[in-house]
Amino acid sequence: MDTKQLKIKVLHGPNLNMLGHREEQHYGNLTLNQINEVLHEAAKTLNVQLSVFQSNHEGALVDEIQQAAVFDGILINPAAYTHTSVAIRDALLAVKLPFVEVHLSDVDNREDFRKHSYLSDVAVAVCKGKKEQSYVEGLNKLVEYLKNEA
Repeated sequence: MDTKQLKIKVLHGPNLNMLGHREEQHYGNLTLNQINEVLHEAAKTLNVQLSVFQSNHEGALVDEIQQAAVFDGILINPAAYTHTSVAIRDALLAVKLPFVEVHLSDVDNREDFRKHSYLSDVAVAVCKGKKEQSYVEGLNKLVEYLKNEA
């Protein structure tokens, strides 16, 4: 039996560094650091190693995805880039790593432009609308997928 510890890259997109200070009705009141703490606690329970990165810049996120070969999967909240970035989609497809798309808010029940994702059709799963628990659910789904594929 393989006991290799899974490694997951967590990517947070633009404006998520402002969590706890913006639109709490959509995003909750936790800061990004607090969400990362919740994720690290969940990762301990799952015996998973996380590496976390946040950027407001599309190219920086693409660079992180392209350098993710040492990871088993990606948990990504592309934020606004969900609805605009073919570059992030292409990078995710190029690295051929399974990924889960995460959103704090329920994007399907917000503005019309938020209802289209460039990523969801190629993601292992999409977790949304549960604030920080969307991340925990996404991590669980990604780990389950990776263990089933092993």
